[in-house]
Amino acid sequence: MSHRVAVIGGGASGLTAAISAAQSGADVTVYESGARVGRKILATGNGRCNMTNINADIKHYHGNDPQFILGVKNRFWVNETLDFFFSLGVLARVEEEGRVYPFSSQASAVLDVLRFGAEAHNVKTICSFEVSKVKKQGNAFKITAYDGREAVADRVIIAAGGRAAPDFGSKGGGHEILKSLGHTITPLRPSLVQLKTDKDDVKSLKGIRVQASVTIGKHTEKGEIQFTDYGLSGVCVFNLSAYYTDEKTVSLDLLSDYSYESVAEMMWTRVANNPDLPLEEFFTGLLPKRVGQAILKQAGIAPLSRKAVTLGESEVEKLSKMLKHWEFKINGTMSWNNAQVTRGGALTDEFDPVTLMSRKVSGLYAVGEVLDIDGDCGGYNLQWAWASGYIAGKNAAK
Repeated sequence: MSHRVAVIGGGASGLTAAISAAQSGADVTVYESGARVGRKILATGNGRCNMTNINADIKHYHGNDPQFILGVKNRFWVNETLDFFFSLGVLARVEEEGRVYPFSSQASAVLDVLRFGAEAHNVKTICSFEVSKVKKQGNAFKITAYDGREAVADRVIIAAGGRAAPDFGSKGGGHEILKSLGHTITPLRPSLVQLKTDKDDVKSLKGIRVQASVTIGKHTEKGEIQFTDYGLSGVCVFNLSAYYTDEKTVSLDLLSDYSYESVAEMMWTRVANNPDLPLEEFFTGLLPKRVGQAILKQAGIAPLSRKAVTLGESEVEKLSKMLKHWEFKINGTMSWNNAQVTRGGALTDEFDPVTLMSRKVSGLYAVGEVLDIDGDCGGYNLQWAWASGYIAGKNAAK
């Protein structure tokens, strides 16, 4: 007799878990709170779906115990993920920085093949079923929706996501269910999200992009930074965003390939080569014009109509330091609506890393973002979703 497996959540990890469990012989039902499954998949990779990354190593993952992913990684990872999707009909290709996209460049295609795969394996999908409670009764589980509907299953996989991007259906309900079943939920905060700074420091820079080395505390990322009317954006900022609670400032090194001494020498050379150049044009050829002017203003150097030759030693020293260490006060992150992923979640110590079954409640599994595992920007979170979903589904069907 096949197990009745209930998957709570019809996103990336949930649909993969459903297909995996059904392929292994289970009778599977997906309970999705929204009107349709996979809405968040459609938004990934700017609508192209950054499916995975060929560089998906443990260094790109975070949580109380990132080593937890090894139990899954050693059984189903990038190659197995690509084989899985190829079997469903998706041809993928590798692009810059190891990012993998469907050859069609359509996130909708990835969602469609998951839906087709689920249907082909007789997975039942019930949408607009928002689970309020899961209760263990003997060897089975009773599942109750907010509207009073009930269901019964032998195994339950919690794949309800975190709190990031609630407009796509992730509202933290999975954490509440796991908490009610005795699991520990670590502190939750938005991650892969923009940083807010004092608006006066960035309002003149809106829309400008620069290459920089970005540091928050002991954490550094290098890449493109985009200035916005509220603060800072860009992949490196996203990857550092979860650390703002520990450190209240972010520092940009605009010339990370050069030492401070080299930068200072460069400044004196610019003065010597262009002594009559007005300061408002001093950084032309080195930085975007508005960025150079913002640095001069924040350094307290005025008026900008002054000639370069009038710069004193202390002013050149201050400019050199700012080019290497341009500091902004962090006032927080943008909201959960802007976040791509949740940092924190169900404590992984309370789950078997090989099967993803709860150590507290037999027959209960948790996958994807609901667990205290999150990845960097670049396909790493979807890789964890596919892989954890597949492994949990296979084991839940046993």
